[in-house]
Amino acid sequence: MCAQVLVADDDPRQAEVVRRYLTAEGHGVTVVHDGRAALDTARRTRPDLLVLDVMMPVLNGLRVCQALRRESDVLVLMLTARTTEDDLLTGLEIGADDYLTKPYSPRELMARVRTLLRRAGRGAPVVAGTGPRRIGPIEIDTAAHQVTVDGVRVACTRGEFAILAAMAEQPNRVFSRAQLLHHTHGIDRNSTERTIDVHLMNLRRKIERDPQRPAWLVTVFGVGYKLSTVAAPPR
Repeated sequence: MCAQVLVADDDPRQAEVVRRYLTAEGHGVTVVHDGRAALDTARRTRPDLLVLDVMMPVLNGLRVCQALRRESDVLVLMLTARTTEDDLLTGLEIGADDYLTKPYSPRELMARVRTLLRRAGRGAPVVAGTGPRRIGPIEIDTAAHQVTVDGVRVACTRGEFAILAAMAEQPNRVFSRAQLLHHTHGIDRNSTERTIDVHLMNLRRKIERDPQRPAWLVTVFGVGYKLSTVAAPPR
């Protein structure tokens, strides 16, 4: 699957290595070296995938990703020298699709790229059904890889979509964090059960009228989460 890829890295030699590997697999590649250029180029060219270094001049990668997520569902693979779980969760909170820590091998990077593009191209394979599913005001269309709320499209990351699609396939079923984590494997390779809480928090912000008092994405305390077919009463 050939794609248009934007590489944003302030290390010219590292960016050139990434460019060569991507080009060798048939992708079209644009390279920039600071965050402002990454944001401007992404808005102008609308790439399929952004390989985004966190530590860049002018604007860092986190701010670039946050800005793009307000207006685009472009795939974002973040690169960082930071390795703590909190750093990973921060990237996921602002909408990154995957996270790769430095130093990394170009082969691992390309495997992540192929996985992200394959998942995006074929929708959400975790769901067996083929038609759109509607739960209250929420409609999940796995073929189009699209979520709408009251008819308005909301942008979800691949991890968020995989979780929501799995829950929509079995509404009212309570999923443990470990079960939901299973559905994100191959998307968020560094996921932990805390990651699931971040995904659910982000989904509630996008879907619920009051994310602090969710009506549809309900917590079952001590067990996990469910997508309810009946809105929970306000608390």
